[in-house]
Amino acid sequence: MCNSNSNELSEIDKKIVQVLQEDFPLSKEPYKILAEKVGLEEEEFLKRVKNFVSENKIRKLGAVLQHRTAGFKSNALCAWNVPPENLNEIAAIMSSHAAVSHCYDRNTAPNWNYNLYTMIHAKSRAECDAIINELSKLTGITDFQALYSKKEWKKTSMKYFAEEEGFK
Repeated sequence: MCNSNSNELSEIDKKIVQVLQEDFPLSKEPYKILAEKVGLEEEEFLKRVKNFVSENKIRKLGAVLQHRTAGFKSNALCAWNVPPENLNEIAAIMSSHAAVSHCYDRNTAPNWNYNLYTMIHAKSRAECDAIINELSKLTGITDFQALYSKKEWKKTSMKYFAEEEGFK
């Protein structure tokens, strides 16, 4: 049974967290495979995962696209100087663009007036530039800085219970 009223996770719950952090099985029944890895029936596994979500122990489950492998060879973090009173409206427009994977606001700093950031992925730098110019025209925001990646570093997510023994 899942510890639904406790902040403590049982050993089986920790194993569930561990398997959810790994590559998702490419199968018609991925949760059945994950359940078997931790020694549960699929129904019980899913019940526990749903409990994690309802208890805010898990905020989301999502896919991570390896964008370079998928053909997106160029990416830019574009910093925009958006009037604070228009931030939500402009962010909604920018975040709805298919090439924008992330859109978030940040505090400004001395000599850096940029308060909205978008991460843009494209097949080439020219395509990134075209997307940035399109976003500028759509929003009327002309003060921006495009910061292009020079090198992609290894990307990993936080791993919980990695130090636990007996399950791999």
